[in-house]
Amino acid sequence: MTINANTKISKILKQNPDALEVIISINPKFEKLRNPLLRKLMAARTSIGMASKIGGFGIEKFFEKLEPLGFQPDREAAEENHSQKPKLPAFFSSVKPGEIVDFDVRPIIEAGNDPLSTIVAKVKSIPKGGVLKIINSFEPTPLIVLLQKQGFESFVDNVDDQVVETYFYKKSNETPKFEQTEGNPEGWNELIKKFDGKMQSVDVRHLEMPQPMMTILESIEKLPADHALFVYHKRIPVFLLPELKERKFDYRIKEEAPNEVRLLIFKD
Repeated sequence: MTINANTKISKILKQNPDALEVIISINPKFEKLRNPLLRKLMAARTSIGMASKIGGFGIEKFFEKLEPLGFQPDREAAEENHSQKPKLPAFFSSVKPGEIVDFDVRPIIEAGNDPLSTIVAKVKSIPKGGVLKIINSFEPTPLIVLLQKQGFESFVDNVDDQVVETYFYKKSNETPKFEQTEGNPEGWNELIKKFDGKMQSVDVRHLEMPQPMMTILESIEKLPADHALFVYHKRIPVFLLPELKERKFDYRIKEEAPNEVRLLIFKD
């Protein structure tokens, strides 16, 4: 396969799955590609040229690493100008300015608070044909994945290194459904005993969003079938719960104190 600066990472991985480890070895910033959720979203959008800029090195480094796998670099191909604004999706042509609800979550996060409950309320209030624009410093991957499954179309605009604007367009009249926002400790003690000696743990309390969800998903991928994952969290991870169900995992949630939540995740 011939590759150049504009070749998407997803095409490289489709051609040769072994390229994943090679790409990750180039720069620690690419570790997030291990997560299937992030890989699915990011690899299709990111070219070799874009990834090189993210990593802070030249395109040639990518070529040198991928050549031993049989990829043939085209060093003469011109790189597309990624500084231009991305093409707007079709729904923008039918949306009026008053139908876009702006919500800047940065002040809430900077104050040490969680914008989740407000985001959920705003999402539920958006009518069919309306748009919620989330302004943040990172791409809200868990929210994108969840709302895409509930009839929303998304569009991400990386305004600059510090500002990411994500648009959610509601295509249907259905009210989005979110998993429980309260603890569910039923059978907690019994399950703790059941998995005694077969339990792994992970603490995500110190991580900034969206890393807690990504870290948990990475952990359950490596979890033996007869083991459980014990999670130390600051809040109930609403966006994680549907993903656990889809992957056939069961869970229990125990609220120990304000900002102290424990999760037990195991195979259903």
